[in-house]
Amino acid sequence: MADLAPQSVPHEPPVPPGGARAALRAAARWRRQIFAVTWLAYAGFYFVRQAFAVAKLGILDDPTLHGVLTERVLGVLDAVYLAAYAVGQFLWGMWADRFGPRVVVTVGMLGAIAAACTMGVSSALLVFGGALVVQGLSQSAGWAPLCKNMGNFFPVHTRGRVLGLWSTNYAFGGLAAPPFLAWWAYQVLDSWHAAFLVGAATLAVVLVVFLLFQRDAPPDAAPTASKATASNAAASTAAASTSAPPAAARRAPFAPYRAALRDRMVLTLGAAYFLLKPARYAILLWGPVLVSERLPAVGKVGATVIPISFGAAGVLAPMLIGWLSDTVFRSRRVPPCVLALAVLTGALALFMPLTATGSAVVMMAVLAVIGLAVYAADAMISCVAAVDFGSAGGAGTAAGLVNGCGSIGAVLGGLLPGFLSGTALFHGFAGAALMAGLLLLPHWNRRPATRSS
Repeated sequence: MADLAPQSVPHEPPVPPGGARAALRAAARWRRQIFAVTWLAYAGFYFVRQAFAVAKLGILDDPTLHGVLTERVLGVLDAVYLAAYAVGQFLWGMWADRFGPRVVVTVGMLGAIAAACTMGVSSALLVFGGALVVQGLSQSAGWAPLCKNMGNFFPVHTRGRVLGLWSTNYAFGGLAAPPFLAWWAYQVLDSWHAAFLVGAATLAVVLVVFLLFQRDAPPDAAPTASKATASNAAASTAAASTSAPPAAARRAPFAPYRAALRDRMVLTLGAAYFLLKPARYAILLWGPVLVSERLPAVGKVGATVIPISFGAAGVLAPMLIGWLSDTVFRSRRVPPCVLALAVLTGALALFMPLTATGSAVVMMAVLAVIGLAVYAADAMISCVAAVDFGSAGGAGTAAGLVNGCGSIGAVLGGLLPGFLSGTALFHGFAGAALMAGLLLLPHWNRRPATRSS
């Protein structure tokens, strides 16, 4: 009978009393820790990303740079940065799968810090251009790897609510970074160069925190967990990694892309995201300049602080539109998105006449409405492809294509403010938002095939 005893027992120590509860508590602690450190990591990227937007006010007023770094040149430099960012988005997810989020995000942070320091000590045009290419590639190393990192720790049934809250990181970064950098640059150190150097120092602190507290996956974080806990974590991770291709997909690596390109809904979402993204990035990258042109009396710090309303509304938007989609519209994603785009169209069309009053309060209110609408539509479109309309094996590919299309549109958001007047700019953005809504409107009642009606 001794030969019938389980052979695995000698290799696995018995779980002590209360061991299961301890394992659950440990898993919950790691999830809270990973949520916090990855949220902080992506928000930290914005303290370098927003430095150029803050520095533009000082650059345009710097007499040593007249005729060199003009508004048009700054617009071209933004386009260079965003083009590099778009290219990077198609690459880093694959590298995160191969080397792990920790390596990729660390490399991205180091590159972003180095590029910011370079721009903080030089004003040469070619140096700026090269540094912004590095900055764009480095910034794009954040989103996909950190999303993968979150997916490794959170099971599928909790991910919708958790990632909805987690995605407030980019709105918070856009909200908090500009006034912080402007205060250091124009009140404390009185130099636009300081925006880059302070942003780099801030991200360096975030990098240290990231290296201390981040782990790629539960087995790495808790190697002493019981076999059952490790198996559950591995199963959760396997279920989470919808981007991992099956054997057939590995033999034909471009098959998911071909399938996504044949999917009408994915193409529609990509086109809508392309049309939506310029407005958000124009305000994100040019907000202080746009405010300063409309309200010259508020000064540099005021022009940087007023767009806070845009970011503050953006923090609330993903949670609000997610709740509306799940409750009011019963898991239909298109209706709240179309409604947000309708509000955005009206707010953008009325931006110039409303801000002609010269009132800072009116400016903040208009930017808040734009922020609420644009971030709501942004969050819904970029998540729908991955969560709802992407196939089980191609959700990551669909999301990558949609976000890549949006990043190409973002190039226009950085470029056009340097070439167009305010009226032409905001009317153009309003027309693009209207077109995005009209593209989605025929899909008002559509639900994914995998979701029951």
